[in-house]
Amino acid sequence: MRLLVTGGAGYVGSVTVEALIEGGHEVMVIDDLRTGHRQAVHPGAAFVQADVADEAAVRAALRHQPCDALLHFAALSLVDASMRDPHGYFQNNVGGTLALLRAVTAEGVHRVVFSSTAALYGTPERTPIPEGATLSPENVYGETKLQIERALQWLARTTGLASVALRYFNAAGASGERGEDHRPESHLIPIVLDVVRGVRPEVLIFGDDYPTPDGTAVRDYIHVLDLADAHRRALEVLEAGQAKAYNLGNGAGSSVAEVISTVQQVTGREVPTRVAPRRAGDSPVLVADASLARSELGWQPRRPELGEIVEDAWRWRQAHPHGYGA
Repeated sequence: MRLLVTGGAGYVGSVTVEALIEGGHEVMVIDDLRTGHRQAVHPGAAFVQADVADEAAVRAALRHQPCDALLHFAALSLVDASMRDPHGYFQNNVGGTLALLRAVTAEGVHRVVFSSTAALYGTPERTPIPEGATLSPENVYGETKLQIERALQWLARTTGLASVALRYFNAAGASGERGEDHRPESHLIPIVLDVVRGVRPEVLIFGDDYPTPDGTAVRDYIHVLDLADAHRRALEVLEAGQAKAYNLGNGAGSSVAEVISTVQQVTGREVPTRVAPRRAGDSPVLVADASLARSELGWQPRRPELGEIVEDAWRWRQAHPHGYGA
């Protein structure tokens, strides 16, 4: 299949491109490199540096290399930044995605896999969280993703667009060649590994008074290679006029304190910590009920253990101490 991947120079996008090419697909990546890295793009993928909101550039790329489906990863994704810059997040994540959808459908692409998020659920009524739970984001980032999911539902009804939204929880780990290199880094595991390596002095724990067993926030960490596999499977269930959504997670949560303890076990090094106030928009517990993805996609996480996720992330960071930089 010929595939367009936006945000293919980013973390989950680049690992998914790697998996798609290894699976025999032909891939074109569009990324403006605002937060991604050119070095992360698989050498077997065609690359176009452009903003996904640039309809002319997207259409020109598709005329040069026609594609059968779009996998859309490109987005601003920092929760706290979204609360400080709501206009920028709405303009990029909502406005940019709508422009992208207009461009790709004009060039005959009517199949979309959308990178969504567990942030849609806000503070859930129960856990694990099923797809039918109330969608009530508590931060602007989550709201931007919800607005696109709603747009996809309307486009399915009015234009026949086929889409799958993948609501993944906390992406983590690495493939052999590709890992996390966000600037600034906001994900817990690479931050803790930076402390282990002496790049940061300590880990800030944002709140130790949550209603959880140890008082720190609980998240469902899912290996990035398992996420990549789910995207591949999602391509197989796209149906014209249908907008589907699936949770992607292991169904088991780990607290911030447990992640820190696991990093210490994997690396054999101590991790200094300091408690800080809670961050606006953070939920106490986010754990997925991914049974729908298991039954309809035939998807099963193959690397569910937190220790293995941390080991892969640590191995990649040791091999790439400066990330994708020199």
